[in-house]
Amino acid sequence: MQRFFCVRCGKSFSESQPLPGIRVETDKAVQIVELLAETVGIRAASRLARVDLGTVLRVLESAGEHCARFLDAKVRNLTVPIVQADEVYSYVQCQPHIAKEDDAERGEFWTFLSIAKYEKLIINYHVSKRTGEDAAEFLTDLRSRMAMKFQFTTDGFRGYCDHNCSTGNVERILGDACHYATETKIFKKDPNFTGRRKFFAPEIVKVTRKVRFGYPDMREVTTAHAERTNLSLRTFNRRFVRRTINFSKKLANHRHAVAIFAATFNFCRVHISLNKQTPAMAAGLTDHVWTVAELLSATI
Repeated sequence: MQRFFCVRCGKSFSESQPLPGIRVETDKAVQIVELLAETVGIRAASRLARVDLGTVLRVLESAGEHCARFLDAKVRNLTVPIVQADEVYSYVQCQPHIAKEDDAERGEFWTFLSIAKYEKLIINYHVSKRTGEDAAEFLTDLRSRMAMKFQFTTDGFRGYCDHNCSTGNVERILGDACHYATETKIFKKDPNFTGRRKFFAPEIVKVTRKVRFGYPDMREVTTAHAERTNLSLRTFNRRFVRRTINFSKKLANHRHAVAIFAATFNFCRVHISLNKQTPAMAAGLTDHVWTVAELLSATI
């Protein structure tokens, strides 16, 4: 790619940039995003792509912002019948027991995900603390993307509903837009366990499904498909892999990484269960499998 030299600021540049603020060639930027979307960490991507660490971080920032805007504009007016929602735990810069509870940039963070059951589409996501206000923002965004009444299933998180009745954010925000039920799982606790490895799920002893409002089909009440997408997030995004040094050091980069994952998952990654289609194809948002280069060059 032809590059030029600015006589005023001394920086080099090319005629066309693959992403705003990025000066590397388009193929190199695509390679970096492909690596980040396949469980490769920042430093490993720098070594494999043979670019500076700062270049990888700039590509992450620019591509993440582009993917977030693209998903916000493209994933709209959906006609999917069944939606599930769940949250994925992670932390930024330091673990929760080190950060202060009111620290807005460090410590415990959750990624809210809504999933179309049959289409496997990530409808929307929200990276934040796990509070009622954040759940309400997530649900409001979900409502704005739906074009039909749907069946909605979550766990028993108080940000969605009250434990004793159907009142809560889901009924307040989605009350006339969905049929709502919850699935609550009770796990067997070992009274002799004293370690901190709480994320290893013990044996499930009871699953409770409850109608909250509307007329949901109880045969479809489950969060299993949303939880399977959580596994994909932990598999393909290095920042979510447990017990490693690849956790996010900045909240902004954490959000950029989730945006890249959601965009590539929806438009670039085929699913065997969808007859080798992408979730976006199954949901009618596109008619072909996108490449990462096509995703990064898409107009918004």
